[in-house]
Amino acid sequence: MPKTLSTLDQSASSRRRLPDWFKVKSPGSANYISLKRLAASNHLNTVCQSAGCPNITECWERREATFMILGDVCTRSCGFCLVRTGRPSRKDTQEPQRVADAVAELSLRHATVTSVNRDELSDGGAFQFAETVQLIHDHCPETDVEVLIPDFGGLSDALETVLKANPEVLAHNIETVPKLYSNVRPQADYAQSLAILTRSKSRGSVTKTGIMVGLGEKLTEVHEVLGDLASLECDILTIGQYLQPSRKHLPIQRFYTPDEFVNLKIIGEKLGITHIQSGPLVRSSYRAGEQLEAVRKKVSGDSGVAGRTS
Repeated sequence: MPKTLSTLDQSASSRRRLPDWFKVKSPGSANYISLKRLAASNHLNTVCQSAGCPNITECWERREATFMILGDVCTRSCGFCLVRTGRPSRKDTQEPQRVADAVAELSLRHATVTSVNRDELSDGGAFQFAETVQLIHDHCPETDVEVLIPDFGGLSDALETVLKANPEVLAHNIETVPKLYSNVRPQADYAQSLAILTRSKSRGSVTKTGIMVGLGEKLTEVHEVLGDLASLECDILTIGQYLQPSRKHLPIQRFYTPDEFVNLKIIGEKLGITHIQSGPLVRSSYRAGEQLEAVRKKVSGDSGVAGRTS
């Protein structure tokens, strides 16, 4: 029986009661259990678990997961994120092969790969991304690969390394409006994140980004971000409600209604963003394969979108 998120997470309910539209299924299906075992047996991290994603039950029942490479300890301290901050362990060079093996075992048509920030590495972990993409393509040629990358500290060579591996989707989240960066993403830069999307688009990649709402932004500021993304010809945007993962994280300033999420989708797509997934529980990789297919249908015939880049 569906439960509210506040029921599943008692610490969340003690901070602020969630609206009635936040409902998710309790975990425990056969697919959920098998995917959890697969991740554990292959010593793989998933952002679904590390970031406390509310959609984990739905996605894992659909045999969809976002693999998180380069460990589960981040070198940054963003105000919204549940992933641990600290000093990461040594880079695991066998990890890309294990991810590719897991994708093959699951017979995924769409695989999403993300990572923690690894600012201590000279390339920010870009080579690990590229190798993971290449191995998935080698072992699973029918699988589309989406990479959700960090900013690599603005290193252009690092981004180039990932782009040369030809992922079907290059995603990089801007997360929030520029005014809130000092609290939400203190070690990141809005213009730098837009530049990543711009360069990726110029290389023929399907580009994707995501934002959260409810952190204290004004609606007009969200509209300005939509305009910025439309001007970059961004292909896919996800918009979801920010949920405070612990008392140590930024508080929720307000809950957007389902109708407000629908309106944001309408506004953004009218501005020119090809496809927007917008809703209270939407997260970066939620139904990622469907998002790519929606873009392909809308812009069929465009070689930079309909297939892999060369």
